[in-house]
Amino acid sequence: MQFLRRSLVGVFLLAVTLAIFAWAGNTVRVAVQDRLNAEPRSFPQRERVLSVNVVTVTPETIAPELVVFGQLSSATTVDVRALSSGTILEVSENFVDGGRVTEGEVLVRIDPRDAQSSLDRVAADLRDAEAEARDAERALVLAEDELAAAVDQAALRQQALTRQQDLEQRGVGTAAAIETAELALSSARQAVLSSRQAEAQAQARLDQAATRLDREKLNLEDATRILADTEIRAPFSGTMADVTVATGVRVTANERLGELIQKDDLEVSFRLSTAQYSRLVGDDGTLANAPITVTLEAQGLTLMADGQISRESALVGEGQTGRLLFASIDTSAALRPGDFVTVTVTEPELRGVARVPATAIGANETALVLGDENRLEEVAVTLLRRQGDDVLIRAREIYGRQIVAERSPLLGQGIAVQPIDPNAAAVVPEAPEMVALEDDKRAELVAFVEGSRMPPPVKARILEQLAQDEVPSDVIEQLEDRMGT
Repeated sequence: MQFLRRSLVGVFLLAVTLAIFAWAGNTVRVAVQDRLNAEPRSFPQRERVLSVNVVTVTPETIAPELVVFGQLSSATTVDVRALSSGTILEVSENFVDGGRVTEGEVLVRIDPRDAQSSLDRVAADLRDAEAEARDAERALVLAEDELAAAVDQAALRQQALTRQQDLEQRGVGTAAAIETAELALSSARQAVLSSRQAEAQAQARLDQAATRLDREKLNLEDATRILADTEIRAPFSGTMADVTVATGVRVTANERLGELIQKDDLEVSFRLSTAQYSRLVGDDGTLANAPITVTLEAQGLTLMADGQISRESALVGEGQTGRLLFASIDTSAALRPGDFVTVTVTEPELRGVARVPATAIGANETALVLGDENRLEEVAVTLLRRQGDDVLIRAREIYGRQIVAERSPLLGQGIAVQPIDPNAAAVVPEAPEMVALEDDKRAELVAFVEGSRMPPPVKARILEQLAQDEVPSDVIEQLEDRMGT
């Protein structure tokens, strides 16, 4: 009986245990079904609003600037060369690299002995030519006098012949006398012919003497110039460079001795692309004398000089592109020929253009404009110039409106933004509205904050606000939004 009783109690306990397990399983199943069938709790979604920097598009008249690199050179530069060969006897103390010379100063003196000897010989030949010219002139005078005498004698012989013929007609003269007079006249005429020939020879001698005299005068001028060329003088005031000569050195004609540079007369050469060059050319095809600024920066020092474009090269140059331009610049005591400088060329003015940051214009030449409710609109613009970190654009439909100053992949058509204008006056935010909480509401909010996964500093700050008598309304709204109530 005892065994049966214990067996029944065990069966009873087992049945109760199974029933409890079945009840618990059913409870879990019902809870899961209710959870799955229940509508999911949804939290109100807020549109993400990005803060962006904006600028106002303001039309104005702007003169664009081209920035290129160029090299300075002297507009007046000559090579100092030896005009004659010989040994250098004297060199000016200023004839050194960097030496300052004045116009007319003797730079180099070459041994003049050979040139002086040549000059003396030519001078002697000139004196011989002058003497020959005087002798030829006297010989011509004598030949003319001899010709006159021969002519007079021939006239007398003619009179004698005429007289003998008259005597013969009167029957007084003889044939022998007439014949003798005729022979005498013939001899006189022959003498006249000889005198004329002598006069012609004297005239030819005089002409030859005059030609020789002229030739010797030319030789004297050449010899004088050669002697003067032994002294090399400065054609203008300037500075010496690349001097390669010293006293005692023998030089040949046309040998380069140095270079004279007028450093106060500088010009800069620079190359522009064809597109940049076309902006400086007028409607008539002529190059405008646009103003320029030359800048040389070195170790924190900035040297500047102004000028204007003066001319352009006639050739592009082998292996080159664009156009080579030259500009004359004002004197700058610190700039030197050979300096590599930055050249800023001022273009003709553009009217009705706006200057905006380069980051405001996309690769497709569009800008994001603030529209209604601060939503972005993409508008096409005309990109005219790039000026460093800025660009010049023309878009009449957005003048006076604000555009995004710095575009990013997160921004696009229709996105709402919070504009920030760095140039606008600072706006003092209004103080938030303070609300007095009931104890139950305060306890509910405190419990939510303590059970949330907020960072400890944020949680401490919010709990401190909730402990006050009055709490900012925006804090309450944010907590209620996160609680889903």
